[in-house]
Amino acid sequence: MNTELKEAMEALEKEKSISSETLFEAIENALMTACKNNFGKADNIVATVDRDTFDYRCYAVKEVVPTKEDVEDDLLQISLEDAQKIRPDAQVGETVDVDINSQSFGRIATQIAKNVILQKIREEERSVVYDYYISKQKGIVTGIVQRSIGGNITVNLGKTDGLLNEKEQIPGEHLKPTDRIKVFIVDVRKTNRGPRILVSRTHPELVKRLFEQEVEEIRDGIVEIRSIAREAGSRTKIAVSSNDPNVDAVGACVGVNGIRVNNIVDELRGEKIDIINWDENPGNLIQNALSPAKIVAVFADPEEKTAKVVVPDYQLSLAIGREGQNARLAAKLTGYKIDIKSETQAKDAPGFRYEDYLDDEYYEDEEYDEEYEGEYDDEYEGEYEEDGYDGDSYEEEPYEEAAQQADDGGEPAEV
Repeated sequence: MNTELKEAMEALEKEKSISSETLFEAIENALMTACKNNFGKADNIVATVDRDTFDYRCYAVKEVVPTKEDVEDDLLQISLEDAQKIRPDAQVGETVDVDINSQSFGRIATQIAKNVILQKIREEERSVVYDYYISKQKGIVTGIVQRSIGGNITVNLGKTDGLLNEKEQIPGEHLKPTDRIKVFIVDVRKTNRGPRILVSRTHPELVKRLFEQEVEEIRDGIVEIRSIAREAGSRTKIAVSSNDPNVDAVGACVGVNGIRVNNIVDELRGEKIDIINWDENPGNLIQNALSPAKIVAVFADPEEKTAKVVVPDYQLSLAIGREGQNARLAAKLTGYKIDIKSETQAKDAPGFRYEDYLDDEYYEDEEYDEEYEGEYDDEYEGEYEEDGYDGDSYEEEPYEEAAQQADDGGEPAEV
């Protein structure tokens, strides 16, 4: 038994996670390459490695010819006399296996064989790393910040490095080398230098995966995340529902004394999170999404995906939010285009009065319940589209203008 080869292969298999069969094939290919380099061709040469004893053998399959004078190619043919020395019962026209002493190969052939083995090991190592991270695509992993290159940051993910582009970094977050962070794997690509892994700290799915890790009820399927809207570094809104009437979806996500959601807030460097109850009734859902503002009435059109919302005069600025953020996130969370007016403004605005819908079937909500489900932090909000994240942010100008006009006592712009 070739104990040295066995020990080397076992160490490689353990350290690099490369299968022993792959290593056997690499050695056989290396021997074939060395033979071809040494003899100029290797059409009739066979190289094998015994899977049990780890002994390798390299031999040429030669045709038996009557005499030495009949031998036209020493690599392909052998005389009957020489063949019978190897196998006494050999006959003309048959073939015999003639062992090749691979240790007699020159330095160049040996170096080529070594390079073949090393190249195969590198390729297989890259393939193993690629397969590992492709299975984690659209998931989160913990990494260690390595260095900054321009505006981009490389993050050590364990088996390889990931690239955190500048646009995928949370605004205002300052990462230093050795910082441990959780990142969302956006894409894994194969390259000649190994897998290229793109990660993100701004993707809405990062928040979803963090809740899945932190909240046992979400992992078990009892609580379901129905929609997320996020503005990275500022606010996140998340709508949840419970498949068990005995389980409060919002309470499960918040945790005792807010411990669960606070752990996520800490990971996101203080990003505020607003958790609301999902409701199949669009009016109720929009009312929840606009919290913490109080709502007088919601008139939602499910076909047009539009909604007209009436709020108390003193709640208009709160409903729209700073720079229109609250209304913008509510629109993304619900998928509805939301137009918000105060009670005074609604009196003279078509579509904002109950009498406008006497002949039509619209959703109408009761006055907002002051016991807001996400009262652990009135400030928490964010951004997400359930169809998928496209990296584009909503325009802020309409909301900004609406908030400013409301503060000035004028007519707010449509959101």
